[in-house]
Amino acid sequence: MKEDPATNPDSALREVVFSEETIRHRVRELGREISREYSKTDRLVIIGVLKGSFLFMADLVRAIDTPHEVDFLMASSYGDATVSSGDVTLLYDPKTNLEGRAVLLVEDIVDTGATLSELIPRMEERGPSRVDVVTLLHKRLTDGMLEPRWVGFDAPKSFLVGYGLDHAEDFRHLPYIASL
Repeated sequence: MKEDPATNPDSALREVVFSEETIRHRVRELGREISREYSKTDRLVIIGVLKGSFLFMADLVRAIDTPHEVDFLMASSYGDATVSSGDVTLLYDPKTNLEGRAVLLVEDIVDTGATLSELIPRMEERGPSRVDVVTLLHKRLTDGMLEPRWVGFDAPKSFLVGYGLDHAEDFRHLPYIASL
């Protein structure tokens, strides 16, 4: 008998794309790469784009040796859909002073680049010394899009969930990334 996805949301998953161990290993590598890039004088601020980046960011900040401050912002371009609307809504704006500081934006996934195209200019208006982006997943769907400085994994074109990524707020809890 087939399970009802309403009672077992995991049954809607097609396949595991990135295992828990694969993610853990890559996040540690990213932490080392990022630590080498910033010095103590950079006054690094790491800003997570909520909600999807929260698990990735939690693991990443523990892997970064450079002293840093943490803040968050909340942006949305999906709602309950599986395709970005292209309209980015900023739901929470960080209050941290960015003047003269190095900013590292942490994204869960970059696909159309719409969110980054909105967020980076907003951050730059606050006078940081630099703004870089790290993303766990990159779909590379659009030519000419703003490219993240660090990418965890190139992602397949399927809709992905788990490790913070959701569909209508479901599946964030999964320790791996799967296609829906």
